[in-house]
Amino acid sequence: MITNNALPALIFLPFLGSMLAALLPANARNAEAWLSGVTALLTFGLAALLYPSVENGGIVRREVAWLPELGLNLVLRMDGFAWLFTILIGGIGLLVVIYARYYMSPQDPVRRFYSFLLAFMGAMQGVVLSGNLILLAIFWELTSIVSFLLIGYWYHNAAARDGARMALTITGIGGLCLLLGFILIGHIAGSYDLDEVLASGAAIRAHPLYLPALLLILAGALTKSAQFPFHFWLPNAMAAPTPVSAYLHSATMVKAGVFLLARLWPVLAGTDAWFFIVGIAGISTLVIGAYFAIFQQDLKGLLAYSTISHLGLITTLLSFGSPLAAVAAIFHMVNHATFKASLFMAAGIIDHEAGTRDMRKLSGLFSALPITATLAMVASAAMAGVPLLNGFLSKEMFFAEAIEEHRESLLDSAMPYLATLASAFAVTYSVRFIHSVFFGPKAADLPNEAHEPPHWMRLPIELLVLACLLVGIIPGITIGPYLNTAVTSVLGDRTPEYSLSIWHGFNLPLVMSAIALVGGVILYLLLHRYLAHCKEDPPGLRVLVGQRIFERVLVTVSWRWARWVEVNLGTRRLQPQLRVLVTVALMAGAWPLFEAGLMPDLISVANLDPVLAIIWIVGIGCAITAAYQAKYHRFAALILIGGAGLSTCITFVWFSAPDLALTQLVVEVVTTVLILLGLRWLPKRIEEIDTPTTLAARLRRQRDFLLALACGLGVTVVSYAIMTSAPPTTVGDFYLERAYSEGGGTNAVNVILVDFRGFDTFGEITVLGIVALSVFALLRRFRPAPDSIELPEQQRIQNAYDDAQQGRKLGETAHDYLLVPSVLMQWMFPVIIALAAYLFLRGHDLPGGGFTAGVAMAIGFLLQYLAGGTRWVEERLRILPVRWIGFGLFMAAFTGMGAWLFGLPFLTSASGYLEIPLIGEVPLASALLFDLGVFLLVVGATVLMLIAIAHQSIRSHRVRATEAAATRTEEAA
Repeated sequence: MITNNALPALIFLPFLGSMLAALLPANARNAEAWLSGVTALLTFGLAALLYPSVENGGIVRREVAWLPELGLNLVLRMDGFAWLFTILIGGIGLLVVIYARYYMSPQDPVRRFYSFLLAFMGAMQGVVLSGNLILLAIFWELTSIVSFLLIGYWYHNAAARDGARMALTITGIGGLCLLLGFILIGHIAGSYDLDEVLASGAAIRAHPLYLPALLLILAGALTKSAQFPFHFWLPNAMAAPTPVSAYLHSATMVKAGVFLLARLWPVLAGTDAWFFIVGIAGISTLVIGAYFAIFQQDLKGLLAYSTISHLGLITTLLSFGSPLAAVAAIFHMVNHATFKASLFMAAGIIDHEAGTRDMRKLSGLFSALPITATLAMVASAAMAGVPLLNGFLSKEMFFAEAIEEHRESLLDSAMPYLATLASAFAVTYSVRFIHSVFFGPKAADLPNEAHEPPHWMRLPIELLVLACLLVGIIPGITIGPYLNTAVTSVLGDRTPEYSLSIWHGFNLPLVMSAIALVGGVILYLLLHRYLAHCKEDPPGLRVLVGQRIFERVLVTVSWRWARWVEVNLGTRRLQPQLRVLVTVALMAGAWPLFEAGLMPDLISVANLDPVLAIIWIVGIGCAITAAYQAKYHRFAALILIGGAGLSTCITFVWFSAPDLALTQLVVEVVTTVLILLGLRWLPKRIEEIDTPTTLAARLRRQRDFLLALACGLGVTVVSYAIMTSAPPTTVGDFYLERAYSEGGGTNAVNVILVDFRGFDTFGEITVLGIVALSVFALLRRFRPAPDSIELPEQQRIQNAYDDAQQGRKLGETAHDYLLVPSVLMQWMFPVIIALAAYLFLRGHDLPGGGFTAGVAMAIGFLLQYLAGGTRWVEERLRILPVRWIGFGLFMAAFTGMGAWLFGLPFLTSASGYLEIPLIGEVPLASALLFDLGVFLLVVGATVLMLIAIAHQSIRSHRVRATEAAATRTEEAA
C-alpha cells in the first residue's frame, strides 16, 4: 500500500512545493531554495525506494476510478524505464535547485522561478508515470505550458517572449496531434490503458488506422524533442535562465519526445513507415544539429544545437526497430542527461563570472577558472565520445547498429557514413567549446573579472562529471543493473544479450570512432580562425534556419490571413457577428430536419390549450415589441424582454417543470438588474443605422426579423414536437426510477445535476467561474485612468465626494426605475438569505438546489447595491466574491475526490439517514456538499460581475467629472 501511495506522491509533492514556493515572501531567497531542494530530494528518495519493486520486471500501479465507463481512469504506472526517468527528473532537479540558488540574482522574482521549476518537475513526473494515454496527453501539454512560463521567465526581454511563444506554439500543436493519435490508438486497442495498449502491438500495426495514428503521435514526439523539421524552437529557448536550460535539455521537456518513442516502441516500431519517417527525421536532425552547433557563437546556442543532434542520435537508434538499438537509445538518454546538464551549468558559471557567453569575446579563462575548466573539459570529452567516458560507450553501440542492415534502402546504406560525419562534427564543436573559451590569450575586455564560483554552485557539476567518469570506466557496476531493469521493462521477452564492456576488440565501430575523433579535430583546426569571427548562420544551410520559416508562417497566418478575414468578415459592431452566428446555428439545426423530410406529422395542435397559446402570444408580442422599442427606449425593451422570459417561466410550470421555472425566474431577475446597470455602457445610437429611413435599412431590419422568426419558430416546433410526441419509454424514466434508490433524493432534476451528471455540472460551474473572472479582468483592463489629469485641490476634494455619492446614485437610478424604496430593499436582505437557505436545503427532494439558491442569494446582494450603492455595501459587507468562487470550486472538486477514499469513481455520491435527537431521522447525501460548492460559486460569480460593473460606473462618472473640470480650468486660464 505504501508503494502504491508513493506514485501519487511523486507527482503531488512537486506541485505542492510549487504552490508553497509561490506563497513565500518575496525576499525569502534561502527559504525558497531550501523548500525546492527538500521537495526534489523527497521525490528522488521516494523513487529510489521503489527500485526493489521494479527490479525484476515488476510494475507498480495505482488506479483511481474517474470515468470507468469511458475507460478514462487516473492510472499511475511505474516500471523500470519510468523509474529510470523518475530518478533523472528528481536527481538532476535537485542539482539544478542547488545550482540556481547561487545563479539567480536577488533582484529576480526567485519565488516565481522556483514555483515554475517545481511545477515543471511535477508535470514531467506525470508524463513518465502516466498509465493512461489521455492522462499522459494532459501532462504532456502541461509541460508545454510550464516550459512557456520558464522560457519567458525574464518577460521584459523580447527574446525570452519570442522564444517562449515559439516553443509553446510548436509543442502545443504537436501535443494536440498527439492527443488525436492517442484517441486512434485507444480506438484500435479498445482501451486507453497503457498496459493493454502495449499488449496490442501486433493488432495496432495491422490496423488500417495505424499510419494516421503513427503520423499524429510522431508529430507530438518529434516536435517535443526538437527533431527536424521542428528543431528550430529549441535554440530560441536559450533566453531562459541557465538552470532552466540545464533542466530542460537534460532530464525534462525535450527528453519527453524520445521517452514516448521508446515507451511505444513495442507498439509502433518494426514497420517500413516507422523506419523511414523516424529514421529520416533522426539522421537529418543528427547531422544538421551537429553542423549548426559548430558555427554558434553563444555558448548556450552551441549546447542547444548539440542537444538537438544527440536527440537525433537517440531517434535514429529507435528508428532501426532493433532491440540492441533500443538498448543503445535508452543508454544514451542517461549519458546525455549527465554530460549535458553539467555543460549547461558550466556555461552558466562562465556567463555569471565573465559577464558574457559570446565565444568571440571569451578566451584564456583556464587560469581564472581552473576547476570549472577541468570539469567542462571532461564533460565535453564525454559529449564528443572520448574513450573512458560514458558518451563513448553509447556512441560505440550507435556505430555498431548503424553498420547493421535493417531495411534495404539508400537510407540504410548511407547510415554508417552519416553517423561518422555527425560524430566528427560533434568532436569539432566539443573541441571548440574547450579551446575557444579556456585556452588562447587571456581576454582583456570582459564585462567582469572572472573567478571561481562558490563551491556549492560548482558541486552539481562535480557530481555529474563524476558520474560521466564512473559510468565510462566501470559501466557494469554503476549503470549496468539499472539499465537492464529499464531495458527489460521496454523490450520484455525481446531483450537481447548485450555487453557494457569498455573494450570489444579492434572492430569497425572502433575505427569509426577513431575517424570521427581525428576528423573532428582536423576540421576544427581548419575552421578555428573562421569561427573566431563568423556569424552564427552556418554557410550553405541558411535556408534551414527554422526561425525565419516560423516567422514567415506566423506573419502569413496571424497577419495576412487574419487581416483578410478581419477586413472581409469582421466588424466592430455586435449585430453582424450575432447574425452570422445565428445563421450558422439555424442551418445546422435545419439540415437534419431536411434530411428527415421535416416530419410534419410530429407536430399536432389538436391538444394545444388556448390559455397556453395566449401565454405564448403574449411572450412573442413582448419579444417583437422589445425589438421595436430598442430603437427608442432601451429600458422599455429590457422590461419587455423580461416579459418574454416570464412567459417562458410560465411555460415551464405548465409542462410540470417547476425546477426549470424557478431557475428561470431567479435568472431573469439577476439578468435584468445586471443589464440595467450595464445600459449606461452601451454605445450611442447611430441614427442612420437605427432609423429605417432608407430602403437598405428597412431591408436590413426585415432580414434580421425573418432570421429571428425562423430561429424562434424552429426551436418552438422542435421543442413542441419532442414534448408532445415523446415515446412511452424515455431516458427520463431511467432517472425517475433511480433518483431515490441510487441518488437519495426525490427531486430527479437535482439528483441528475449533482449525482448522475455531476461531472457535467462540475464543468459548467468551472466555466461560470472563468467567465466571471474574465468579465472582471476585462472591465479592469479598460477602466479609465483619471489620475493622469492634473486638477486643482478643490476639484480633487469634489471628486472624492462624488465617488462617495455615485454608488448612492446608482441605487437611486434603479429606484427611479423599479419604484422600490431603498429601505425596503435593505430590509429584504435577511428574508432573501432565509429564502436562499430554504431553496438550498430542499433541493434534493423538492424544487430548488444549489444553483437556484445561489442566484437567489445573489439577488439579495444585488438589492443592497441598488439600495445603498457600492461604497455603502462594501463598508458593511465583506463579500470577497473571488474567495466564494475558489471555495465553491474546491468544495465541489474535493467532494468528488472523497469517493476515491472508498475506491469509487470520481463524484460517486452516497446517501442515508442521520438520527438527530428530538428531531428524528434526517435524510443526508454527500451530494449536498457538492451542491454547496455550486451555491458558493454561483454567488461569487454573480456578485463579482456586479461589483465590476458597479465600480466601472463609478470610475466612469469620476472620469467625466474630472475631464469636465479640467476643461473648465483650461477655459478659465
